[in-house]
Amino acid sequence: LVILVGNLLIIALILSDRDLHRPMYFFLCNLSSLEIFITTSIIPKTVASLLMGNKTISYPFCLTQCYFYSLLGNIEFVLLAVMSYDRYVAICYPLRYPMLMNSQFCVQLLSGSWTAGFLATIVPTILVVRLPFCNANRIDHFFCDIVLLIKLSCADTRTVELVSFMNASLILFGSLIMSAMSYIYIINTILRLPSASSQNKAFSTCSSHFTFVILAYGSCIFLYVQPSTHKISYNKIVSLLNTMVTPLMSPFIFSLRNEQMKKALKVGLKRNVIISRKCFSF
Repeated sequence: LVILVGNLLIIALILSDRDLHRPMYFFLCNLSSLEIFITTSIIPKTVASLLMGNKTISYPFCLTQCYFYSLLGNIEFVLLAVMSYDRYVAICYPLRYPMLMNSQFCVQLLSGSWTAGFLATIVPTILVVRLPFCNANRIDHFFCDIVLLIKLSCADTRTVELVSFMNASLILFGSLIMSAMSYIYIINTILRLPSASSQNKAFSTCSSHFTFVILAYGSCIFLYVQPSTHKISYNKIVSLLNTMVTPLMSPFIFSLRNEQMKKALKVGLKRNVIISRKCFSF
């Protein structure tokens, strides 16, 4: 509930405040939407299983959950790289920023994120659908993950595992390298600013995104680009970080560490207080 309310609040603030109608917040609005979709693809079924004691899941629903979790996760990592590029242009080329990051280009970047996520997800999903599953039907996890589905198959899964590993590596490390290169240039530019106040202001616009990048990439690299000898219990703990803790922290990271978001939140609260007082006096 906190994840839904927090991310919906970010989306509402961005849509309602004209000062936040900028590329950075356009991408943040889409990131919050992805966090909501990722959470709702996993948590409702998990909570229902815990409350009702029914831990069964149909094969079609399991594949659907696996597909959307992978799809939305891949889109999110490409979008994080796009957000890093946006901060790079804003800090390294501030005068050219409005021209370079125009609305048309932002929509193209967002569309590219969705396209890359789809292409990285569809091939492993098709390969998993074609796998035979004999008698094994127990997943030692709280949701259907593609890695565990592959392990359940009674056929030779080396090709599927290789494709899945390559896709995960390409999305994770490809977007991580882009984000790292952007931040190397950003930090280099910030350190050359003449005043400490300018440096602090520049750092404040990037700190929230940088914190989220560390949380998201750390957990997913451990899960999907790792030796198969890691224990399942460790994977469950890291999956909790990825599916619950990171989306839970996202609204606090982007609102409490961003001055413009805090300002928009204060304005929104004052507006609601004034409206409620008028309704009460009426």
